[in-house]
Amino acid sequence: MAYHKIETYDEATTNTLKAHYQAILENVGEDPNREGLLKTPERVAKAMQFITQGYSMDAAAILNSAKFHESYSEMVLVKDIELYSLCEHHMLPFFGKAHIAYIPNGVITGLSKIAHVVECFSRRLQVQERMTHQILDVIQETLKPLGVGVVIEARHLCMMMRGVQKQNSVTTTSAFSGQFMKNETRSEFLKLISADLS
Repeated sequence: MAYHKIETYDEATTNTLKAHYQAILENVGEDPNREGLLKTPERVAKAMQFITQGYSMDAAAILNSAKFHESYSEMVLVKDIELYSLCEHHMLPFFGKAHIAYIPNGVITGLSKIAHVVECFSRRLQVQERMTHQILDVIQETLKPLGVGVVIEARHLCMMMRGVQKQNSVTTTSAFSGQFMKNETRSEFLKLISADLS
């Protein structure tokens, strides 16, 4: 029995991207008609649509889909959220973890929605600095908490496999609002994300 993988992609977009990737293969000196590359343009076209699906996602709508009134007013932290993105300068991957905390002001959101917000902004052509602030801003604007803290740690293939070729470098970005602007709250957040509580 034949294996059939079920995927849904926009056919017009797939065909347009497929033609471009076939031209790229030819321009780098490859033969797109050899056996191993026959389906590569289509595969890459579909992969690119998956990798950039964040453009069709609405981060505020994600948070609003699971908002609950709750009197809890201590820090809510979701750490070690895996992220995968594409550097907009070289279209090479960068990947790492996001640590996100907020202090509710009468409203909380589903914990998985925080991870979905990371997906929304990471599944685009990005720079880490902008993504850090986009995550903070949408949580601040949508949930209106007493404060938000975001730290992202990532490895960038544009630094590792080209250019300076530094294999062990990690880029860390952070953004804070409200109560997290206070040293005491920010220090608690940074201590919690570095702690191994298992």
